[in-house]
Amino acid sequence: MTNNELRAGEVREPPPVCTAVLLIAHGSRQPAANRDLAELVKRLEASGRHPIVEGCFLELAEPDLPTGGDRCVGRGAGRVLLIPYFLSAGVHLDRDLTAARDELSRRHPQVQFDLAAPLGPHPLLDQLVAIRIDEVLEPRAKPW
Repeated sequence: MTNNELRAGEVREPPPVCTAVLLIAHGSRQPAANRDLAELVKRLEASGRHPIVEGCFLELAEPDLPTGGDRCVGRGAGRVLLIPYFLSAGVHLDRDLTAARDELSRRHPQVQFDLAAPLGPHPLLDQLVAIRIDEVLEPRAKPW
């Protein structure tokens, strides 16, 4: 019996699905504004927690969302987590990102595409706003 043959009654677990993270920002005509996303992608990749991390933009910059999804699939993802780099839900999340997720699902029916919630509201954002307030009240060297 070879390693690929099953013994009677044996159930083989399917291989684990490779999950990709696709970060989605709005996009800007100013390249400097888009660099934040590229830097976040690099930091997430360097963490080693996710085998595939890509960044894309809803509009005004490249790569666009369909290209980002295609890149994840091309790199072997069986599941893609669509992570909006948006502070709140709105028309882009409710309409545009949902439509993009549905279109990617049609284009790649073998892949699961899951759309996450926006970054806020979240207690960590509350803390970040408090930190920014403190920075204005007590100016020091800016980390950005």
